[in-house]
Amino acid sequence: MEQRISVVTLGVADLQRSREFYERLGWRRSLREVEEIVWFQTGGLALALYPRVELASDAAVAAEGQGFAGITLAWNGRSREDVDAAMREAEAAGAKIVKRAELAFWGGYSGYFADPDGFIWEVAWNPAFEVREDGSLRLPE
Repeated sequence: MEQRISVVTLGVADLQRSREFYERLGWRRSLREVEEIVWFQTGGLALALYPRVELASDAAVAAEGQGFAGITLAWNGRSREDVDAAMREAEAAGAKIVKRAELAFWGGYSGYFADPDGFIWEVAWNPAFEVREDGSLRLPE
């Protein structure tokens, strides 16, 4: 298996509410003709929004469950100012700020917000990571 992730799919309670939230963040949908799933191209990876009950059914697991799932999504900026701007945009789009951006123990700067379904996003600047012009992240060797 190649070392890569192609799609992150979020099981959401209300597909329209979640789509509108991400669109308020300025994200543009792809594959608009598909109504039962919402797709966003995010560099070399795609983010999909799919009704939680349908996603659970497709994976043959129970849809019930709540609380911290042990995973966060992350958006890396090129500077501390990028982080602050992205956190303001998320809050304006309706995100709940979980942790305001601050200097991090690892030498960078980060904060957290939750989307309408409680999925937690870290918004970070890591001085050791290169965020390329196309938005792709390059880890140090």
